[in-house]
Amino acid sequence: MTAYATTQHRRFTRDADRACVAGVCAGIARYFGFRLCAVRFIFIIALLAAFPFAALTYLAIVLLVPAESSRDEYVVERVRCRRRRRMSRRERRRAEAEAEEQERDRRAEQVRERYRTLDERLARIERYVTSSRYDLDREFRNL
Repeated sequence: MTAYATTQHRRFTRDADRACVAGVCAGIARYFGFRLCAVRFIFIIALLAAFPFAALTYLAIVLLVPAESSRDEYVVERVRCRRRRRMSRRERRRAEAEAEEQERDRRAEQVRERYRTLDERLARIERYVTSSRYDLDREFRNL
């Protein structure tokens, strides 16, 4: 399997979880599947060899590439839990009642849609049975 095949569906982002400065080296290591210490070592060598170019490239990546953290989902869930804990009983009951009402409305809409489709099917059957085509088909079946 080529490196292109393994990376074509991923986006390059800075890795905020394993970052020392801004997560550029960690993002490169994660995207290409390299070891983080090897990427940092290569970057230090690049800084020593071509300081202005390496520093400008690093700064450009910091400004242009978004940071991503796997902790974001965890933080969002914790905030949600805190909000639930802070709600009073009355607010919780109101929120639960609203959720139940939405669920009832959704189910009622499903039932209405099902009855509407059944009504359309019944109308088509009635049209066929009362048509002359039905009599003709029945005569052919009786032959």
